[in-house]
Amino acid sequence: MAIEHKTRTQLVVEAIREKILNGDIKAGEPLRQAALAEELNVSRIPVREALLQLEAEGLVSFEAHKGATATELSAAQVDEIFELRALLEAELLKYSIGKLTEQDYAEAEALLSELQAAMANGDSYLATGNLNSRFHAKLYCRADRPQTEELVSMLNKNSERYVRMHIMLAGGIDTAPDEHKELLELCRAGDSKKACSFLKKHIVSAKDDIKTLLLKLEAKG
Repeated sequence: MAIEHKTRTQLVVEAIREKILNGDIKAGEPLRQAALAEELNVSRIPVREALLQLEAEGLVSFEAHKGATATELSAAQVDEIFELRALLEAELLKYSIGKLTEQDYAEAEALLSELQAAMANGDSYLATGNLNSRFHAKLYCRADRPQTEELVSMLNKNSERYVRMHIMLAGGIDTAPDEHKELLELCRAGDSKKACSFLKKHIVSAKDDIKTLLLKLEAKG
């Protein structure tokens, strides 16, 4: 297995991203470069570079006279991000499904087993982050649509907080395993139309659950 070399900035990006995604850094909370540099035992330069990358991912925003803050959770943003995901991911699946190999399906099943085990163990951060993205990406891996894949990758980063919220707070932990299994079975059957339709429904259903929760939180706030 190849060893992946990560720059100091990449490590800082991952550390700050994880703090935002798991709620250690709350939405709207200022991100003080000096404090983060001290906490992560680095200079301010990789922190600044990391915050700029996280801004591109939609997790950080820069405001005049305020500096960097963790972006606010927004019901309106959920609509746009998840509806775009539903359209673009269905496109990727449409182009990929007829070219998926037995090895691809075996790897997708292995990822699904890991995902289900992580959920069953209550490991919601792992389950809703890396494994969930890798499972979906495996089903799209033969699409050969690099521009669409790049857009989907960015949307997935922007939606990861919401996906985790869906699993932990909006009932996704009960529905996601069965839905992933059904999606995989439709792909195996080679039914592109049904698989793409189901994928859209899977993503839009998560959007509706998350939006309902966010609107309740906004009403309380």
